[in-house]
Amino acid sequence: MLKNLRKSLRIPKDMTWLIPGMQVKRWFAAIFSGVLLAGLGILILLDLRPILSIMEWVKTFAQAVPSELVAWCFVVLGALIFFIGWKNANYSILDIHESRDKNALIDSLYRRRKLNYGPKIVAIGGGTGLSTLLRGIKKITNNITAIVTVGDDGGSSGRLRQEMGVLPPGDIRNCIAALADDDDLVTKLFQYRFKTGEGLEGHSFGNLFLTALCSITGDMVNAVKESSKVLSIRGHVLPSTLDDMRLAAELEDGTIVNGESMIPEVPGKIKRLFTIPENCKPLDEAINAIKNADLIILGPGSLYTSVIPNLLIKEISQEIANSNAKKIYICNIMTQPGETDEYSAADHLKALIEHAGSNKIVETVLVNDSLPKTLAEKYFAANSYPVKVDEDEIKKLGVNIVSRKLIEDSKEGFVRHSSNRLSRAIYYWYRKNNKDSKRKADK
Repeated sequence: MLKNLRKSLRIPKDMTWLIPGMQVKRWFAAIFSGVLLAGLGILILLDLRPILSIMEWVKTFAQAVPSELVAWCFVVLGALIFFIGWKNANYSILDIHESRDKNALIDSLYRRRKLNYGPKIVAIGGGTGLSTLLRGIKKITNNITAIVTVGDDGGSSGRLRQEMGVLPPGDIRNCIAALADDDDLVTKLFQYRFKTGEGLEGHSFGNLFLTALCSITGDMVNAVKESSKVLSIRGHVLPSTLDDMRLAAELEDGTIVNGESMIPEVPGKIKRLFTIPENCKPLDEAINAIKNADLIILGPGSLYTSVIPNLLIKEISQEIANSNAKKIYICNIMTQPGETDEYSAADHLKALIEHAGSNKIVETVLVNDSLPKTLAEKYFAANSYPVKVDEDEIKKLGVNIVSRKLIEDSKEGFVRHSSNRLSRAIYYWYRKNNKDSKRKADK
């Protein structure tokens, strides 16, 4: 971000500190003024009559050289010396030696300062879909709150949940890593998964780290806060509840399926999803984030095992419905076997509305309008097909439609959401809606 801006403005690297938004120039002025006033005061106390002496010296010197040139030489030389001293003093305090590290510091500072003024966004979901979204959203704003489902009972998370009695850390770990700097070694370490080792195989380092922090700090919320500091993430990651929430589904034939990992495995159409215990208490920080949000995003992700579980917590659904924030749902591109077989975009919306108990939880649905020329065979082999966008049915629900290309380009025919395209589509829609709302309010 900063590198591109510097190139467009043709600014030397060392002058990057002076780019608007760094919140540094004001402190330059304050330090310079303080040094000047203190220096003059000391000279006056010593009865050296500094101003008079300086003016007389300048007057004598100006007889040989134009006074304007002398003045500008003093201003430029003084500012240059001051800037060099100030810059290197900061680098010395921060113990930064290599130019590579200096550039990274300036870029990080600029990014954080600039993005601090971005909209307050709450993203609700779980799984890989939410972490994909967050990788793009963090380039728009630092004011991000990810509210993550805690119903997972499979894989490494399920084992830790059963053996250690902690909330499943997997989705939370993915979101923390997504909001951190992707190239950072600590982030790669956080995502590292053990491939061998008795008891370790299948576990990720981040899952074990969060589990250990839970024991040290007392709960998952504090564990997430501490791990977020280590990775210096932008925004906050919150579990939707601290209760031991488990998912269950009732199929249309009356069969009850227990456990998130089992829901897609049992054949049959899902009639309703519910939690055990039924009334899980939401996290207060999650409720406050929703209340203060400018934009609320649902999805992308598995409809019944990533997005809807958060809406089963009544207070969360109620706060979303009551919120004046812009609300958008990112519809899945492909149907998910065992969960959304033959589902259209309208079917996804109906499931969200029915489980939340309100049609006010979403005002716009974002759908993909581009697919690879040839889809990979694995989708058809798994009975996964593109989600049909039935515009008439969607409009009957009172929901607007935004259609964009949201996928990454793939020669192999794979269909995956692009973090950058997702975030750009959402941000452009949000800004346009905000402008339209302001125009209506001014009339």
